Amino acid sequence: MRIDVIRPGELGPAEVTAWRAMQRATPRLANPFLSPDFVIAMGEVSTGARVAVISEGSGPVGFFPFERHSGGVGAALGAWVSLCQGVVHAPGAEFGAQALLRGCGLHVWEFGCVVAGQPWFQPYEVLRQEAVVLDLAGGYPAYLEGLRERSPKFLKSTLYKERKLGRDAGELTFGFAVRDEEQFRLLRRWKSEQYLRMGRPDRFGRPWVVELAERLHAIDTADFAGPLSMLYCDGRPVAGHFGLRSDTTLVGWFPAYDPAFARYSPGLIQHLRMAEAAAAAGIRSMDLGVGTGSEYKEALRSRGEPVTEGCVRRRSAGAAAHWLRSAPVRRVRQFILDTPALYGAADRAMKRYGGLRTRMRAR
Repeated sequence: MRIDVIRPGELGPAEVTAWRAMQRATPRLANPFLSPDFVIAMGEVSTGARVAVISEGSGPVGFFPFERHSGGVGAALGAWVSLCQGVVHAPGAEFGAQALLRGCGLHVWEFGCVVAGQPWFQPYEVLRQEAVVLDLAGGYPAYLEGLRERSPKFLKSTLYKERKLGRDAGELTFGFAVRDEEQFRLLRRWKSEQYLRMGRPDRFGRPWVVELAERLHAIDTADFAGPLSMLYCDGRPVAGHFGLRSDTTLVGWFPAYDPAFARYSPGLIQHLRMAEAAAAAGIRSMDLGVGTGSEYKEALRSRGEPVTEGCVRRRSAGAAAHWLRSAPVRRVRQFILDTPALYGAADRAMKRYGGLRTRMRAR
């Protein structure tokens, strides 16, 4: 087995074709965050972006995207925004995590959302969670019927608010793949304001995230796209979502709405309209990411898909130094996540802080 580390922009047509074939052969690898398009776009905004091309015999058997930092520390590519990570591989391929890191020149690789079916990383997991998945394979009517059985009060309330929003504010319309740049900027502004209210770091406060999103929004092919979906009342945008899709999977990434319409829950209406449009376009599933603490995700879900967080370390001085820096912080975070009272208190504190920042900003 040979490992060649290259920059994403150095991937050739034959390698991209092999990459896509591996994704089609293994449905759990169909997530658009594992697509070559996302990796190449990350390479255009990150100087540390790399791809390990793993070859055996006559050609590639796997592709391992990662981000290289100083001291031989590696992270998942675009870790701050990526919702799915891992090795894209041919069916039946076997890897060793230690050998993989050695071939990449890394002492450490940190991961946060590794897809299921990657046993080579299993010994290094520290947290296992579930991504919320909406099953659209049977079409939207079948999904809606399942939702009615699982979450009848949620569905009834959302449909009532949808009707009331239409009566109060005007006819509802929806666009699944909107190309308008001004509306894309509007969605990003809504999302930044939401991060502020919640006391969370603003993803769109980082120029590289904005550039990445704009590059991905410009892509619209059968294999990959960055669709912007928008919900309108009487032609006025009230909610939207920017995500990524492969030929079979749509991933929820940046949903947001106009706070002036909050009492109507336009974000929930947006998600149902988006699921309907996605199913009509042949999308078989919607992945909303990890659902911990999110009532709306749990209400919408058809099933869960495991994702894992952890860190692979080689037996080296560089890995030991990284452990000394990061282990205490990781342990505290894990303790908070495992203690509902502490998790709730931390969430409430962040929202109070966000409210204070919002009021100070408004003065």
